[in-house]
Amino acid sequence: MADGAQRPLRADAQRNREKILAAAARAFATQGLDAQLERIAKEAGVGSATLYRNFPTREALVEAVYRNEVAQLCDAAPTLLAAKPPYEALRAWTRLFLDYVTAKYGMIDALRAIAATGSNPYGHSRELIRAAIAVLMDACTAAGMIRTDISPTDIGAALEGIALTSAGPGQRQQAERLLDLTLDGLKTRP
Repeated sequence: MADGAQRPLRADAQRNREKILAAAARAFATQGLDAQLERIAKEAGVGSATLYRNFPTREALVEAVYRNEVAQLCDAAPTLLAAKPPYEALRAWTRLFLDYVTAKYGMIDALRAIAATGSNPYGHSRELIRAAIAVLMDACTAAGMIRTDISPTDIGAALEGIALTSAGPGQRQQAERLLDLTLDGLKTRP
């Protein structure tokens, strides 16, 4: 095996890692930086040693949770397209985006702290999200459902704006209305 190459995880080790990430995402979303790692391990059904073997620091766990959540959000685009008409898939995905952003409120301080150390927890997340939006928009464009003069970057910026201004706790209804207005503006007109 080449230097720096990582061996794939055994199936049980991969399941443990996924359980830790799911438990940590819930804990960070509700408790923020105050989430206790031992409690996360217990909720995941693993020992603390297993948690620390996978994530030697709190920052490593926070960053892994963030990256995992981005991957799940982006992986949802083709799944939604397979199950729904293109415009409905786009609409459903924008709601998942709001869920994703809302869940990150508890992690925002931790992510900022990681960024302050010089690490970039956001990495390629913006590009991954833009690519997922592009897949959805391409399907909508091919079906003649949305305008062709708006880019995935434009929609990404609109989604970020909506999320920043109205996706906070208790503001979901406003965020949904703003999403509907934005998506309605995308539709082709006869």
